[in-house]
Amino acid sequence: MALWSILLDILQRPSPFAVMAELSMLFAPLWIAVFVGVLVGWSWRPKWAILANQSDTAPQSPASSSFKLQLPSCISWISSDDSRQPNSSSTSPPPTTTLASDSSSSQPGKGKSGSIVSTDDLQYLAKLVEVKDGGPAWIQMMDRSTQTMSYQAWRRDPESGPPQYRSRTVYEDATPEMLRDFFWDDEFRKKWDDMLIHSETLEECPTTGTMMVQWVRKFPFFCSDREYIIGRRIWESGRKYYCVTKGVSNSVPRRNKPRRVDLYYSSWCIRAVESKRDGQLTACEVLLFHYEDMGIPWEIAKLGIRQGMWGAVKKIEPGLRLYQKERGSGAPLSRPGYMAQINSKVSPDYLRLLENSSSSTCSTSSESEIETSGDSSEKAQGGGSIPKVLVVGGAIALACTLDRGLLTKAVIFGVARRFAKMGRRL
Repeated sequence: MALWSILLDILQRPSPFAVMAELSMLFAPLWIAVFVGVLVGWSWRPKWAILANQSDTAPQSPASSSFKLQLPSCISWISSDDSRQPNSSSTSPPPTTTLASDSSSSQPGKGKSGSIVSTDDLQYLAKLVEVKDGGPAWIQMMDRSTQTMSYQAWRRDPESGPPQYRSRTVYEDATPEMLRDFFWDDEFRKKWDDMLIHSETLEECPTTGTMMVQWVRKFPFFCSDREYIIGRRIWESGRKYYCVTKGVSNSVPRRNKPRRVDLYYSSWCIRAVESKRDGQLTACEVLLFHYEDMGIPWEIAKLGIRQGMWGAVKKIEPGLRLYQKERGSGAPLSRPGYMAQINSKVSPDYLRLLENSSSSTCSTSSESEIETSGDSSEKAQGGGSIPKVLVVGGAIALACTLDRGLLTKAVIFGVARRFAKMGRRL
């Protein structure tokens, strides 16, 4: 209302020149702020955007390099695309082969680790589940529920790398085995995950159930599709399932499109829990841990993910209920669904030993590391220190170079929705 009263007062000036002068004085600071935001956002754009129409060996201009040196340290999390490899004329993946029964994997949970998922990855996931990985505190983002599902989500910002997300979803009237098969079944996933447009098994081990799969995911029309080469494996401890999926190093040739995503980690623990209806073990809990390098400023990604998260989560349960119905009717099991049933067995004692083992990178912590204050989620790692107008300007500049970008639907529509609400408040 205050803004409208100011505008009406300006429009009542006696001459058009006076009106123009007043309007210029009113909007000049805003335009200057937007210009600065666009300028800074343009300088933040990923290296692949700068080199989109140049050769990989083209040097950066001295002006661009000197400007980047003057930027504050808060933008050190901007990722680059140094790992790009020459294009290959071959666009088809290699035929399915058989993996060795086991292998060691360096840096569990970090994208480029090895073609096999090993017990190091089980140890890493077990520590995440028990909040003993020694990482930063988890900050609660969301707590929503429906009649047949409840959902909670947390986020944390490590010193290096993209934001990490932890979620807990409880489904009523579901078994751990059904959810294990449901999330592993890539053929059925296409019925409820509208971003997955291609999946193929590249390698598999019939002894341990380890798989290497290729995913191609659809992104908004102004972005190219994204390719993931994922290693995955399931461990069973009683009726508790530890499902590890992560980006792995591989020999699949890179292409311009779809663009390869290297840093990817998405693993979960599935177990039976008491139903909120009758207290019986007829509900199922899924603890998910996820992060990936999206190739954009992470503050923009966090804003969009926060806005689009619940809408994406709500689409999963209808897919689960349809999967239960088809399995109950005797529908044949797909190959990925069959591989989900080949698990590596571990005893609870061995699992506890992994959880409690110490290393140079993991230290014991407690459940107190999970914060429940929603207000503090904007404060982690200086998340709220960047002016909103710079974020908007950065998003505008990034959108101008998105022919090879890496924004999800949640990021794009989440940012738009957030700032549309700001506009309505004005």
